[in-house]
Amino acid sequence: MLFHDRKEAGACLAEALLHYRDLHPVVVGLPRGGIPVAAEIARRLSAPLDLIVARKIGCPWQPEFAIGAIAPGVTVLNDEEIRALGIRPDQIEGTIASERRELERREAVYRKGRPPLDVRDRVVILVDDGLATGTTALAAIKSLRELGPRRIIFAAPVCAPDSATHLGRYADEVICLRLPPRFRAVGLHYDDFAATTDTEVLECLAASGTDPVPSGIGGGKQ
Repeated sequence: MLFHDRKEAGACLAEALLHYRDLHPVVVGLPRGGIPVAAEIARRLSAPLDLIVARKIGCPWQPEFAIGAIAPGVTVLNDEEIRALGIRPDQIEGTIASERRELERREAVYRKGRPPLDVRDRVVILVDDGLATGTTALAAIKSLRELGPRRIIFAAPVCAPDSATHLGRYADEVICLRLPPRFRAVGLHYDDFAATTDTEVLECLAASGTDPVPSGIGGGKQ
């Protein structure tokens, strides 16, 4: 059975997270696709909504193949894959620099100068629309750890089983509604998996009371 869209997936995931409501968690989404899922969870848990931008570092000649990820203050690299592929340090540095610029652009667009919510000693529920390799989620978790939360719960509607197991070494808990043994792609578990735009991210934040929607912000693919 497929999720209709990210909003429905968020509603289903929220049911599995209701026991955290009385702990007054902070819900943090991974833009772009994780934000509509996170917004629905935040609404149903009566929790504040925030975001953390993480960017995949792709192989220089095969950008869709992740060799690492970045998040604020954190760089995660898969040294084993880098050695196996024979990627030179200068090639990685160029890719990281490019992704860092995009991370900073998105931070500026989404936050408009507003600092992250204070998560020190709080339970943080980190949300994405699915977990494939888990590289960006890992970078986000490591970045959030630097802010001193009490616990970090990673939650997603669908996860690759091996990735969920690996991420469990870094998150305090991993909650996935579906762990298909023959996982291929996150989008195959949705009827509607259209790319989330910057405008939709801003609308979710505004609806949660996190941030107003500035005028003149365009869309764009994930």
